[in-house]
Amino acid sequence: MSPTLSLLGVPDFPLVRPGDDVAEFLCDALAANGLKLTAGDVVVVAQKIVSKAEDRYVRLADVEVGDAAAELAQKVDKDPRLVELILRESNAVVQYRRGVLIVEHRLGFVLANAGIDRSNLPDWEKDPKVLMLPENPDRSAAQLRKALEAHCDGPIAVIINDSVGRAWRVGTIGMAIGTAGMDPIRNQVGEPDLYGRELEVTEIAVADELASAASTVMGQAAEACPVIVVRGANWSPSDEGSAKLIRSRETDLFR
Repeated sequence: MSPTLSLLGVPDFPLVRPGDDVAEFLCDALAANGLKLTAGDVVVVAQKIVSKAEDRYVRLADVEVGDAAAELAQKVDKDPRLVELILRESNAVVQYRRGVLIVEHRLGFVLANAGIDRSNLPDWEKDPKVLMLPENPDRSAAQLRKALEAHCDGPIAVIINDSVGRAWRVGTIGMAIGTAGMDPIRNQVGEPDLYGRELEVTEIAVADELASAASTVMGQAAEACPVIVVRGANWSPSDEGSAKLIRSRETDLFR
């Protein structure tokens, strides 16, 4: 276990547009600031720049609203076009009330508005658009990791980070919606505690903890710091993706 964890915000990261190469942008920004990735680093990338590079924009003017979305939009007091997109991206509606719509995303995680976002997008007034989550965040993370490892001296991991709310708690935190190169969970079942008792259920959501830590440096508004290099983290190499973090319906007592 490393006694020190460093969170390095990558300076001078340019605005990302559809088709841009996020890995190339990151390598250029690191080089411009005399920095480089080293073995064991975890690169935490804001979901938004991945979605922008993958052109996950949808123009609201192009959305045709179905009956189910129109009815639900009245109940939650949201733009029917936005609700239509939320339903398209979701497996099920979990909870709703006026101003709030919580769904199970098609990838399995539960969050507000299926992760569809309108903040920090250009030309909102002239041509309203929203930004969807990446089609496959684990695949996006794996592609980014492969490109980045060509420029460093050993294995690294990549986390795609999104901001989510939490049941029973106020405020948003970072959550790993995509991972590559690391086991997102550290299973400590069977290990002794401080007094030698065997742990029976303890599993640490390492990827979520690192995503949340990185969010404190990324910020949520105009900070323009979408990539964080985490150094000194304790993680295990793995080809497993982020789906391991999602609790199954059979063990979810709150749905």
